[in-house]
Amino acid sequence: AAAAATVPLRVCHQEIVKFDLEIKAAVQDIRDCPGPLSALTELNAAVKEKFRQLRGRIQELEQMAKEQDKESEKQALLREVENHKKQMLSNQAAWRKANLACKIAIDNSEKDQLLQGRDILRQRKVTKESLAESASNITESLMGISRMMSQQVQQSEETVQTLANSSRTILEANEEFKSMSGTIQLGRKLITKYNRRELTDKLLIFLALALFLATVLYILKKRLFPFL
Repeated sequence: AAAAATVPLRVCHQEIVKFDLEIKAAVQDIRDCPGPLSALTELNAAVKEKFRQLRGRIQELEQMAKEQDKESEKQALLREVENHKKQMLSNQAAWRKANLACKIAIDNSEKDQLLQGRDILRQRKVTKESLAESASNITESLMGISRMMSQQVQQSEETVQTLANSSRTILEANEEFKSMSGTIQLGRKLITKYNRRELTDKLLIFLALALFLATVLYILKKRLFPFL
């Protein structure tokens, strides 16, 4: 009968030690839990179940101690029961501390995430404002270039009109010189002179137009492609 009684007693000891180690490991998992709160809740549920099982085994060990015939064995087992109870209380205190530390860490992490989200929104707002300002500056620059080009085109049209008038004057003078039989030689010289002037005017006009186009291209390049 004594040999048969030691089997459940030994098993009870082993299970108490096993549950104690499992609780310590679970408490460490809670301390290291990065979140979220749902994960912490699952870990706490597992620890509660381990404590329930451990408490049941300690109660079984205490009942076995009370049933011992020898007073020395009874007292030894009762002392062991008290040690297990103290260890269980110590584990419960560590469990509460681990929960507190984990909740603080999760709260701090959530606050950091909120702050990071606000910083990202602020950066996006600043970027949009910068893009809008850049677009406005580019638009103003293009409008300025457009106005300048319009003025240059108008000046060119006036120049062309002046040259056209000059050409008509030359042609009229040429006709008049042709009608004057007595001044043919003089007329030829005048015509030659006017033709040279016309060629010079055309050359000047061509150079002026070339300079204008080069200036416009240079301004466009500096405005639109400043990195080239």
